[in-house]
Amino acid sequence: MKPVIVRSIAEMQKISRQQIGKIGFVPTMGYLHDGHLSLVKEAKKRSDIVVVSIYVNPAQFGPSEDLSNYPRDLNRDVDLLADLRVNYIFFPSNEEMYPDNYKTWVSVEDLTDVLCGKSRPNHFRGVTTIVTKLMNIVNPDFMFMGEKDFQQLAVLKQMGNDLNFPTEIIGCPLIREEDGLAMSSRNKYLSEEQHKQALALNKSLILAQKLFSSGIDNSEIIIERMRKLIEHTDGKIDYIEIVDPDSLQSIDKLFKGCRVLLAVYIGKTRLIDNIEITD
Repeated sequence: MKPVIVRSIAEMQKISRQQIGKIGFVPTMGYLHDGHLSLVKEAKKRSDIVVVSIYVNPAQFGPSEDLSNYPRDLNRDVDLLADLRVNYIFFPSNEEMYPDNYKTWVSVEDLTDVLCGKSRPNHFRGVTTIVTKLMNIVNPDFMFMGEKDFQQLAVLKQMGNDLNFPTEIIGCPLIREEDGLAMSSRNKYLSEEQHKQALALNKSLILAQKLFSSGIDNSEIIIERMRKLIEHTDGKIDYIEIVDPDSLQSIDKLFKGCRVLLAVYIGKTRLIDNIEITD
């Protein structure tokens, strides 16, 4: 049985109010992959009703980014979600989400000024605004998000706490392809050769862990070693940062539990990845 596709905000709110039991929610921009589906599976475990949103949010794309070319395939997504017995898909239009004379935006300070926030102005304002709207529309008990977008997860948890949302935001492990590339809808843009080049992202993160495990904890040394590995494959580095996982501020020395994050252009495709440093 296929999920019910809901296109109206008012209808989605009505459906949510009528539910008995816990609502689990997975916000997506569609073109689903196994990373998204892992979030849906976790939602199924913890919830009675599962809602997945599919909405390519124009407010989080910059003027030179890939909004018009972002991959879309609703029929494919519906089939994948039907296999997991998702109850509802919220699939609104831009006119529904951002009607004429729309003027309200949500912003989180400090956490959005670093990492991806440096090179993508207003990106997180778009993310926090759309997620606020979605949580008010779906009214979920749980919202499931992947740790691949670690900064996004940190920002939204901060927002949820600050604005007293009743929704529990649950981070779920990053899912990789068999060769180690972090799963992303944007992987579709990569040629076969570029896919091979992109493997340098995960290899550099593994290198960081190995260096720390061998006794090297100096961030500058580790970042330089990672940089050389990536640039050897012609990747164009946006940033490599080693940060405190709560504040997202850069640290001079690694410690167990810190995060190594990076963003790299492979051709015209911007990919992100990260790793938690362990023993």
